[in-house]
Amino acid sequence: MNTDHHVILRVIAKMLIPVITMFAFYVQFHGDFGPGGGFQAGVIIAVAIILYALVFGVPAAMRAVPPGFTRSLAAVGVMIYAGVGFWAMLQGGHYLEYQALFHEPPGEHHGQHIGILLIELGVLCGVSGAMLTIFYAFAGRVAEIRDEDW
Repeated sequence: MNTDHHVILRVIAKMLIPVITMFAFYVQFHGDFGPGGGFQAGVIIAVAIILYALVFGVPAAMRAVPPGFTRSLAAVGVMIYAGVGFWAMLQGGHYLEYQALFHEPPGEHHGQHIGILLIELGVLCGVSGAMLTIFYAFAGRVAEIRDEDW
């Protein structure tokens, strides 16, 4: 198949994907101070990879970000989230009580900032991994249907 007519689309996508990814990290780390956070950043990172799959093909995207990695990423996200909660409980606090992470007195907020960043990182990994896993499952099924129909 001749893909010369997709040159402009591919060049624009190559320019946009790094910008989209950078914006996702801005949303991730700005979520502690304003709107945004792990869920939004995870969706944006998944969108960047889905854009790559739509422009360069799903097999190319699966080579760049393998389906096994996306499943592992989702699992790691859940483990980070749960791990922070259990860490707080092991320190004598309640589940996800951030001040208990470092035995801080009530006026201190360093543990709260670190706890929120870790939780948001877990959400980022979980959401992006889950979205990409779902996309790969649907994209693979569509490819199977297309092959059967033709």
